[in-house]
Amino acid sequence: MMDKNLYIRNEKLAQKVIKGLESRNMTGYYAANKEEALKKALELIPEGSTVTMGGCMSANEIGLTDAVKTGNYNYLDRAAMDPREALLAGYDADVFLTSANAMTEDGIMVNIDGNANRVSYIANGPKKLLVIVGMNKVCDGR
Repeated sequence: MMDKNLYIRNEKLAQKVIKGLESRNMTGYYAANKEEALKKALELIPEGSTVTMGGCMSANEIGLTDAVKTGNYNYLDRAAMDPREALLAGYDADVFLTSANAMTEDGIMVNIDGNANRVSYIANGPKKLLVIVGMNKVCDGR
């Protein structure tokens, strides 16, 4: 179980980040645990949607990857497709699942991408972007 002080800290930080996202015309949500995060993510992805994703470890950690692969969604498994075909099909998807390499307290996302496909999808891609950001690790600067 998460330490109560860490839980309170994460919730307060999340509210600050959500406010920063809203100032950039994005909507943020806070989930206290992976079960809440999975539930909220699935609420945001309409059934029947075509879904693709980058290498989103956060989606894997909350069970979202398995949920869209086995649920009532058209999951584009880019790993099973020709790379060029996968890239182009991803742009036409309804939903792109990703995570951020980092996010500032005021809602600025930082993404670095070896092939630029994830960053390109974020900037120009699918109709809806769902960014899963975990707050379970805290750096104390040492």
